Amino acid sequence: MGNCPPRCRSNLATFENTENPPQPPMNMVVSLYDYPTYGLAELTMHIGERLTIVSDDGDFLMVKSENTGLESYIPTNYTAKVSHRWLFTGISRYKAVELLLLPHNQTGAFMVRQSQSNKGLRANSSYLDSVKHYRIYSLQNGWFYISPNLTFPSLHHLVEHYSESADGLCSVLREPCHIRGSGNTTEMTRPVPIAIRRPTLNWKDVTSSMIFKRNRTESEHSLVSEGLREAISSYLYMTEANGNKSDFSWDT
Repeated sequence: MGNCPPRCRSNLATFENTENPPQPPMNMVVSLYDYPTYGLAELTMHIGERLTIVSDDGDFLMVKSENTGLESYIPTNYTAKVSHRWLFTGISRYKAVELLLLPHNQTGAFMVRQSQSNKGLRANSSYLDSVKHYRIYSLQNGWFYISPNLTFPSLHHLVEHYSESADGLCSVLREPCHIRGSGNTTEMTRPVPIAIRRPTLNWKDVTSSMIFKRNRTESEHSLVSEGLREAISSYLYMTEANGNKSDFSWDT
């Protein structure tokens, strides 16, 4: 396909072709908006959240949030249908970008969507802080391609290939666009604090310099913790203030 143009800044991708894509299952959709969208009412669903269809009235759906268990009666166009984790139907270019730029998505997150402006498919992929769009073309024999010199018998083969090699795209396709409640990607986790176990302290070896040193580097490697030094310093200050000086003397 050649090198990615300089304006490409995203590792999220959407793909589009000129044929109708396979129809996804009808019982799982993703929300495209926070709902309710106005007012002070508590939100019953958030953008990027997996929803289960309870009933379908055509223009409106009764959906249940996989995260909260709450049900909402919402317009059908507030949702997009999803299959294979990465094939989205009923989502605009603008909403595709919005979903891919949500915090859980990292460089290489992607989706394949049915274009609303042109009949066909687009692949959208994220890269850094933006989204790159690729059009998926189809041949008369039903094969698909982004670059004319590389064709695939199905969308699955196309996605599988670009998941192993960028091959002209801005980034390897790493994970489908994250949908909260679907378990399709690992939740972002906060770093676990590292527990530092200090060696057993022999009080016979403790000197005043260990207690009162202020150098940051020395303190980090000291046998006496910062909290213990502060506690001892406070105790000595209080006893001296009360005229009850300790008979204990620190070796220097």
